[in-house]
Amino acid sequence: MSFAPVPSLVFRRVVGRELPVVARASGSTVWDTEGRRYLDGSGGAVVVNIGHGRQEVAAAIARQAGTAGFVHGTQFTSAVLEEYARRLAAHAPGGCRRLYLLSGGSEATETAVKLARAYHVARGEPGRYKVVGRSVSYHGNTLGALSLSGRPTLKAPYAPLLSSAPRAAAPFWYHCPLCRDSPACSLACADDLEAVIAREGAGTIAAFIAEPILGASAGAAVPPEEYTRRVRETCRRHGIVYIDDEVMTGFGRTGRWFGIDWSGAAPDLVTCGKGMSGGYLPVGAVLATDEIVETVERAGGFVNGFTFSHHPVTAAACLATLEILEAEGLVARAEVMGERALARLQGLRARPQVGDVRGRGLLLGVELVADTRTRRPFPRAEKRAETVAACAFAQGLIVYPSAGCATGTEGDVVMLAPPLVVTEAEIDEMAAILDRAIETAFR
Repeated sequence: MSFAPVPSLVFRRVVGRELPVVARASGSTVWDTEGRRYLDGSGGAVVVNIGHGRQEVAAAIARQAGTAGFVHGTQFTSAVLEEYARRLAAHAPGGCRRLYLLSGGSEATETAVKLARAYHVARGEPGRYKVVGRSVSYHGNTLGALSLSGRPTLKAPYAPLLSSAPRAAAPFWYHCPLCRDSPACSLACADDLEAVIAREGAGTIAAFIAEPILGASAGAAVPPEEYTRRVRETCRRHGIVYIDDEVMTGFGRTGRWFGIDWSGAAPDLVTCGKGMSGGYLPVGAVLATDEIVETVERAGGFVNGFTFSHHPVTAAACLATLEILEAEGLVARAEVMGERALARLQGLRARPQVGDVRGRGLLLGVELVADTRTRRPFPRAEKRAETVAACAFAQGLIVYPSAGCATGTEGDVVMLAPPLVVTEAEIDEMAAILDRAIETAFR
């Protein structure tokens, strides 16, 4: 007797294609139920840092779930949460050592913005409510986080629901309109923040939010270190809270614990997510300075709440991930392996469709262009990044495609962000498959 296949009731994130079913994963490799092997060249969505299949994390989750799976953050704390906050503080940028644990990066953005606003209200400056974003950026997919993001294609369907936010120029030299005729970055983008503040009025601005390395919106574009120091000082001079978005760049991805560490600048708030738990549980967080937390607490507390914030099982997964990062030296390893990967990917420049290869640590981007001389992007309708990603997937490599980096609508990038445990042989294999995938996609 045969049975008809049961249709899926899952509301999937992709339309028009069937997805393979994952069977297992280990290290930098994923297998599906048909036995096909895939090199995880993107860490999922730039999430997996300590590698797949870590039994230490699974055991930590099981222990905590079996002891106390859930308590509400207004009723109890937990030993694992307190220990995690203490251990993480040693790695936090600047003085951002106060942990507010959440369930995702978008929640972290929302919470950081609300905390910045609450801080100014507590200080007697209720006129500060604006948050300055950047022209090229991504801070999450909730309506508030999306409003702050510079991703026109993602925002378009929801435009009537979104609020407007002032924007400063992004430090994205490859497509920077301010440095178009300059052989190097002139930091005009840092000056542009000053211009935005002057136009809006410093007394109306609560915060400035920035990724230390531009992630999916620009494909691992690395600003000059002086840019970050300059905008940090600008915010300090005008009394503006500096929110450092480390959702993609945190927890070793760039070869430092946090991406902003490369510049030495000290933020006021840090948003976290993705690699914080190694991908083993949904997670986000805000790290704040003592000054911000104590100022808000003196004024009566922070009016903000999520059911699953301060979750003990999530804290257990994060603590186990932190211990692996420390014990195995994976943050320093990301810098070394990233240099090898970047050097290996430079060979892709021989392809006439590859305009730029960039990144830091194991956060790398390959930009595809129609004309390498003018840096002209392909028309969006051609979906070149998605096509290359599909060709790579068919050959056993998972990459992270992104679009809109050049004009907001056009500009194709393929990102590589493998687990920090990736081997040299795996990096070489990833680069070789990506090279073949580009050849196939443009054949």
